[in-house]
Amino acid sequence: MEQPELFPPEKGHIGTDESGKGDYFGPIVIAGVFVPEGQEAVLAEFGVKDSKRTSDNRARELAEIIKRGYLHSIVSIGPERYNELYLKLRNLNRILAWGHSRAIENILEKVNCRLAITDQFGDKAFVLNALMKKGKRIELIQKPKAEEDMAVAAASLLARAEFLKRLYFLSQDVGLELPKGASTIVEEAGVKLVKLHGPQILDKVAKTHFKITERVLALVS
Repeated sequence: MEQPELFPPEKGHIGTDESGKGDYFGPIVIAGVFVPEGQEAVLAEFGVKDSKRTSDNRARELAEIIKRGYLHSIVSIGPERYNELYLKLRNLNRILAWGHSRAIENILEKVNCRLAITDQFGDKAFVLNALMKKGKRIELIQKPKAEEDMAVAAASLLARAEFLKRLYFLSQDVGLELPKGASTIVEEAGVKLVKLHGPQILDKVAKTHFKITERVLALVS
């Protein structure tokens, strides 16, 4: 027979989401937010919705409101660390699962919650295994379009705001504005960057397994 719990779980759930996985420059950021039951309407009133439907400036403003009012966790994997992990794991979904489970774990240290909702990005078992190793039991729901859930939408805004901040600081470090995304503009910035600092700079600022790396290096050589 299972022991009755001393402290019953809090009513509410955790949502997690990530930003930066399709961007050549900058980190991958995974964020988690715990939304107590009954708070969804409050978040909706603030204008919280999926970061893809929110401007950069509005995402930054909303992220500050969310940080002040809700338990949250932000896990950033900078380009250098990301490239190391990618060489080792050879799989973006495993890196994401590691980040999502870390964000959930950080929140579970502060609140006893039994449900987490994440966007569909890969093998759910990998996230659950990572959590179970830490002795954390939680029901995990992965679903496409998870951003319709308020906790996931809040997490997507935190992740986006943190990604933008870190991309800005990386740009400052290298003396060149690093654009978002993975377009020809991004490729041109990569070429300028390598001409300025040499090819090893890409390890510090970019996700080097993207095809853009080959194109940039071919254009510079």
